[in-house]
Amino acid sequence: MPRYLLDTNICIYIKNHRPAEVLARFAKLPPGRVAMSAITYGELCFGAERSSKSKESHSILEQLITLIPVLQLDESASVHYGKIRQLLQVSGKPIGNNDLWIASHALANKLILVTNNVAEFERVPGLRVENWVGG
Repeated sequence: MPRYLLDTNICIYIKNHRPAEVLARFAKLPPGRVAMSAITYGELCFGAERSSKSKESHSILEQLITLIPVLQLDESASVHYGKIRQLLQVSGKPIGNNDLWIASHALANKLILVTNNVAEFERVPGLRVENWVGG
């Protein structure tokens, strides 16, 4: 069972083998403790499509998802999305749509979101966030 949901930037760091502290933290985890959202995977696929080396980038992504499985969205994530979007909109502190989906996905599955974009995700009430960069 996963414990951590990795944000897009953390998956990119792992894919690029840097920074070292992210790789070290990832390597210490037993298998099955991390996952990425289907939304994150979509963002990574978009990046691969935009790459001048698209075929190579997609091949690397296929390898990455053997290490970090893709967690599919379910009804609970959708319910969280609606509630959180309304709450953030009313408070005047919205976040990006994909980040909102990723946060909702983490909350729905009671996972800790690992990101280097803490400022964005800290706006989401109840979301547990860790940053593996810089420590």
